[in-house]
Amino acid sequence: MDFIACEVCSARAVDIHHIEARGMGGTSKDSIENIMALCRKCHIEYGDKKQHKEMLIKVHSKKLKNGFAN
Repeated sequence: MDFIACEVCSARAVDIHHIEARGMGGTSKDSIENIMALCRKCHIEYGDKKQHKEMLIKVHSKKLKNGFAN
């Protein structure tokens, strides 16, 4: 693979999204469990929006479990 895929839609990821952002009250550091690769469109659409946080956590957890193969 010549690029890192967006964890939501598989397009080229250009942003790193903090699931628990310190600026929004989170305390987590930059760890693989707290950061995910997103394309700009998905970052704008889903990032830092409470109604999508659970979905992002599920998607990221699945990627971590499967080694980013799926």
